[in-house]
Amino acid sequence: MADSKFTKSAQGKPCQLMLEGCMPENNTVVFCHLNGAGMGMKALDIHGMYACVNCHDLIDGRRQADPPYEKEWLELQQLRAVIRTQRIMHRNGLLGCLKL
Repeated sequence: MADSKFTKSAQGKPCQLMLEGCMPENNTVVFCHLNGAGMGMKALDIHGMYACVNCHDLIDGRRQADPPYEKEWLELQQLRAVIRTQRIMHRNGLLGCLKL
């Protein structure tokens, strides 16, 4: 599957998730999709955020915070990161005619 304009747009952007251990200005930032979003499938590209490798590993379960994050708190942080990411996308003309 080819990368979309959304996934490609993460290159060189700061992490928007900003969990403990975040590397905000690191070149490890990628486009990170919301996990399932309650749909039992991978989220659409519009439902994602710019996240560094540390933050991406935490939300995908490859790493655990100590003490572990509460599920609801982590989901809220992801939604906030999606909003911040969409604002950056909008500012860069990636969201077309949407008005924010």
